[in-house]
Parts: sequence; C-alpha cells; structure tokens
Amino acid sequence: MNIIESFGPTAATLGGGFFVGILIGYTLKRVIKIVAVIVGLFLAGLAYLQYHQIANINWNKLQTVSEGTITTLSNLLIIQIPSISGISSGDSSHVVVASSLAMTSFGIPFTGSMSAGFTIGFIKG
Repeated sequence: MNIIESFGPTAATLGGGFFVGILIGYTLKRVIKIVAVIVGLFLAGLAYLQYHQIANINWNKLQTVSEGTITTLSNLLIIQIPSISGISSGDSSHVVVASSLAMTSFGIPFTGSMSAGFTIGFIKG
C-alpha cells in the first residue's frame, strides 16, 4: 500500500473542510458588512427625515424594539445541547450511536480543518 492510498482520504477530508471553511467565513463576513451598511443607511435616512421635520422618530422606542429583536435573534442562534443524564438506561443506544458518529475519522479532521479555514476566511473577508 503506497502513501497516497493510505493518506489520500484524510488529506482530501482536511483539504475539503479547509476550503469549505474559507468559503463560509469569507461569505459570512461579507454578508455581515452588507447588512451593517444597509442598517446604517436606514438609520441615517431616519435621522435625515427627522432633521428636516418630515418624520418624528421616537428614538427610545426604536432602541427598545431593536434590542428586543437582537435578543430574540441571539436566542435563536444559541444551540442547546441536551444532557445525557436524562436518558434512561433502556435508551442508551442513542448515546452509543451519537458517540460513534462523533468519533468517526471523517468528523474530527473535517471539523478541525473547517474551523481553521473559517477563521482564515473570516479574517481575510
């Protein structure tokens, strides 16, 4: 067995995860920048309309609504991991399946290289 046959799948997993991570990180940073510009222009437009007395903006109410929206969005993004202690002894097959899937040779290198690629893509984006 030559070296390409033995390390080929692992190298492909590492390289693929790294490349996907770079793409996701770069794209996410670009999307965040575009959304920030749109929100900034919207708020500048509201300030302009208020300055010319075309609209009357209740800035305290706007702050309260935006804080509530941001709190709701942040709560949606939090991933909650259920505790394993709540599983009965008769239902231990789920724990075995979950741990065997998490420890495959595909998952750990792919996840590690993807996180490294995501970090580099996010920094360079």
